[in-house]
Amino acid sequence: MADNQDPVFQIQRVYLKEASLEQPNSPAILLSQEQPSVDIQLGVEAAPAADGVFEVSVTATVQTKIQDKTVFLVEVKQAGIFEIRNLPEEQMGPIMGIACPQIVYPYLRANVADLIQRGGFPPVHMAEINFQAMYEQQQAQPAADGQRIVTQ
Repeated sequence: MADNQDPVFQIQRVYLKEASLEQPNSPAILLSQEQPSVDIQLGVEAAPAADGVFEVSVTATVQTKIQDKTVFLVEVKQAGIFEIRNLPEEQMGPIMGIACPQIVYPYLRANVADLIQRGGFPPVHMAEINFQAMYEQQQAQPAADGQRIVTQ
């Protein structure tokens, strides 16, 4: 009989859970020659989906503004379903907070860039993220809600 206590970590599926693009001040703001500022916020969520199966989501909110007016606002939630079994409890947090988001994030980056480009703008290329540092920071400050990255 096979030993069912071997650790299991498998990707079941990666999918786009939510996506939205808003251009509340178009078309007038599109005529502006000023360089917009870009604000990117990231968040990671993990929740059980079934016994030994978890959904891990990475959310990006990208907002560009010229002065105090929004040029566009993009919100994308990319998710993955992972089978995770027979791991010590102390490894579950890092697996769901570091390993799973690292797998999901490249899909998120591509969908954000594509959605922005389809909206008629040059794509915003999101930087690589060190999910280990982000996870450690969140563990040090459990009241913090997500990671905020600001670029100009």
